[in-house]
Amino acid sequence: MRELPRNQISLKALTVWKISAVISACICLIIGIAIGFGIYFFEFPFWITVGLAVVWVIYSILSIFIIPKLRHRVWRYEVHEHEIDLQYGFFVVKRVLIPMVRVQHVDTHQGPLLRKYRLASIEISTAATTHEIPALDINEAEVLRDRISKLARVTDDDV
Repeated sequence: MRELPRNQISLKALTVWKISAVISACICLIIGIAIGFGIYFFEFPFWITVGLAVVWVIYSILSIFIIPKLRHRVWRYEVHEHEIDLQYGFFVVKRVLIPMVRVQHVDTHQGPLLRKYRLASIEISTAATTHEIPALDINEAEVLRDRISKLARVTDDDV
């Protein structure tokens, strides 16, 4: 059996994912409050509002405190000479091997939160799919992008 990939994503990803989850929870809270007002004015049963509040609290706790830690713990990647090895997921663990001969191009991208914490994600495109390595340190992401690009060209030239 093949060894697990050795590299983990940046620890700063936890902060970015938690901030993103707080923003999502706030948007859900605003929507929940609007629905609560609608329920109050249209005189629907009060338990619907209480149910929405309980669902929001559970969603917020999971998405802010639990899921980012689990996500960081399970994300692994490694770049070999002939393939890229990715492993992620905590209920359904996915293990993806991307042959270098299939890599068409490699991109790095950042949103505002990733940029603030000097992180970037790498997107690896093949003919059929795209794969992402999220939240790497920006310097590491640039080096890895260039390395994958070079290995894909070398492999492509060898064929």
